[in-house]
Parts: sequence; structure tokens; C-alpha cells
Amino acid sequence: MRGITNNTVQLSKWKKGTFIVGIIILLLSLLYTFLYLRHDPNFVDMGNRLAGSSLTHPLGTDHLGRDMLTRLWMGTQYTIGFSSLALFAALLIGIPIGLISGYFKGITDRVFMRIADAFLAFPDTIVAIVLAGLLGPGIGNLVLAITLVKWVNYARLVRSTVLAESEKEYIWIAKLNGLPARKIMSKHLFPHVIGHVLVMASLDFGKVILLISAFSYIGLGAQPPTPEWGAMLNELRPFFSSMPQLMLYPGFAIVLVVLFTNLLGDYLRDRFDVKKEGSV
Repeated sequence: MRGITNNTVQLSKWKKGTFIVGIIILLLSLLYTFLYLRHDPNFVDMGNRLAGSSLTHPLGTDHLGRDMLTRLWMGTQYTIGFSSLALFAALLIGIPIGLISGYFKGITDRVFMRIADAFLAFPDTIVAIVLAGLLGPGIGNLVLAITLVKWVNYARLVRSTVLAESEKEYIWIAKLNGLPARKIMSKHLFPHVIGHVLVMASLDFGKVILLISAFSYIGLGAQPPTPEWGAMLNELRPFFSSMPQLMLYPGFAIVLVVLFTNLLGDYLRDRFDVKKEGSV
């Protein structure tokens, strides 16, 4: 028992240490990039194509002579920015639907849950591919497709939490005192929901980043010359054998951010003491 406890403590310390190191690396890279960044990410310089690392181009240039560090930094805004937008939109849809469905129950709950079941009948990735294919290539359409896929999970999570909380005494007392449903949901139920949602969203964020990057890699997301990490991987694929570092830079950025978000999710789960629960 003591050995298991020690291993758990060591694992917790490792996660916390890795999380802190990740934050330090992120802050230092942001500071360095803001001080250094001076290139146009889409400026083509064919006379300087596939150049190695130098003071002017610390990470070298790509096949069109564009500065890799600048494009990598701009890719942060596209990949993380659009992933955040898709996740935020999914939360805006899923949380209210889950609150309404779990609180009012009845036909409202049945209608919303049958719609959710229709989305859950197929894997997320398959549904996203179909929607992105129907809507057409483009980062905006991809964000919409991911939003339509992801809201279901948050709606079901919120609904299950609300169903459990609605049977407790303080909710019945609030109803007997004539408190409107809107205030009960916003002041009493929402605070119990937000911890679960934040944990799930932080763990989901890495998955959304992988979806954005993967779909851009196969041509359904960001289109060239947009400096999105997945699109950059696709553009630089022909040069992997001669200059593999050009593909390693965006690939490493994706891995680092996904690892960081997973560690953040573990931290929030411990912070809010959220246990893994199945949806009702």
C-alpha cells in the first residue's frame, strides 16, 4: 500500500513539474517570438529557399523561402485559435441544452437526447469528415463541423450532472420559494456543472487541435498559404527526406500543445475533484 501511495505521489509530482516546465517554455517562446518576429509569414523569397538556420532565420526557410519561425508562430494563432473557437462554440450550444434538458425533463429532454443519439451513432471523426466534406474545404467550415460534433458530449455531461443535482433538497427548496427556473439553473445548477465542463474541455482541447491539424493535412481544413500547422505538414511533406526538420517543427508544436492541454486537464480534474462518470 505504501509503495502504491509513493508511486501516486511521484506521478503527481511529475505531472505538476512537467506542467510548470511547459508553462515556462511557453512563456519564454512567446517572449522571444514577440521580440524577434519581424518577417511576413507569406513573403516568398525564392533566392533563399530551403535555407538552414541563421541569425536572420533561426529555424531556416521553407521551399518558398518563407521564414519558418514566423510561420510556426502564426500557426499557433490559427491552430490554437480556431480550435478554441470550435470548442467555445460547442460549449455555447452544449451547456444550455444540457441545463434545459436535465432540468425540465419530459418531452424537452427526449427531443434533445434523440438528436444527441443521432450524432453519437457514429464516431466523432467519421461525422466530422462527412460534415467537412459536405460543407467543403476551408477552416471556417471545419470549425463548424467540429462544433456540430462536439456539442453533444457537453450536453450529455451537463444533463447527467443536472439530473443528479435536481433531486437534492436545496433545489426543491428553491422551487418551493418560487425561484424562477432561469435563476435556479444559473445560480444553483451551473456552478456544479462548470467544474466538470472545464475538465472535459481541457482534455478535449488536444483532440480538437489534432482534428484541425489532421483535416488541414488532408486538405479539408486550412488552405495554403495559411500557416496552420497541419497545412504546413502537408506543404512540406515532399521535402521530408532532404530537410526533415521542416516537418518536425510543426509536428513537435502539435505534440507539445496536446501534451500541455492533457496535463492541464489532469490538473483541473484534481483541482475540482472530478471523477470519471458515465453519461445518463
